[in-house]
Amino acid sequence: MARKVLVVDDEKLIVKGIRFSLEQDGMEVTCAYDGQEALELAKENTYDVILLDVMLPKMDGFEVCQQIREFSDMPIIMLTAKGDDMDKILGLEYGADDYITKPFNILEVKARIKAIIRRNGKASASAEVKKEAVFGDMRIDHEGRRVYIKDTEVNLTAKEFDLLELLCNNPNKVYSREKLLNIVWGYDYPGDVRTVDVHVRRLREKIEDSPSEPKYIHTKWGVGYFFQV
Repeated sequence: MARKVLVVDDEKLIVKGIRFSLEQDGMEVTCAYDGQEALELAKENTYDVILLDVMLPKMDGFEVCQQIREFSDMPIIMLTAKGDDMDKILGLEYGADDYITKPFNILEVKARIKAIIRRNGKASASAEVKKEAVFGDMRIDHEGRRVYIKDTEVNLTAKEFDLLELLCNNPNKVYSREKLLNIVWGYDYPGDVRTVDVHVRRLREKIEDSPSEPKYIHTKWGVGYFFQV
């Protein structure tokens, strides 16, 4: 079955080039040229990856990403023309899984897309082994990749779920930020360990009653993070 990719950018030549290259690899590509169109397509369809530019007409990429996260954990790669680190981290703050800075090499784009699809496939396969786990008020549905707090579903991004699943499957084992970055994002991921900190903070805000005094994901100062049962 062909992998489905949504490419969102208002520069039609860029979209045309990406589409051609991805279709050469057998992917099914849908294109959108503004934020509103992208959001509507994401609501109506399921994509393996969404390639989302930051600077868009009608609604910027960050807002689109944030709204998609309200109903879906489809992987999102942000495209940004700005080299400022805060913009990249901001993209992750809104729930993006990865980012690429323009100008980019199309081979890098294809590699990132394939890496995310591959990691999600592995995560789904491993989830089938252990279908469900319960920790206090939290229930983790490994098979459906869903998390519930007091029977209310919490909407996690793909990376947030991967991070939580890794930690809870290895309780009390302390992982350094570098190790988490390598396992969850991959050794070829160009970002730094702040990516891990951002995701842990977002995860705590979603699953902890008091994020500043967590009962699940703890920090071992100077070492890293661990899941306490």
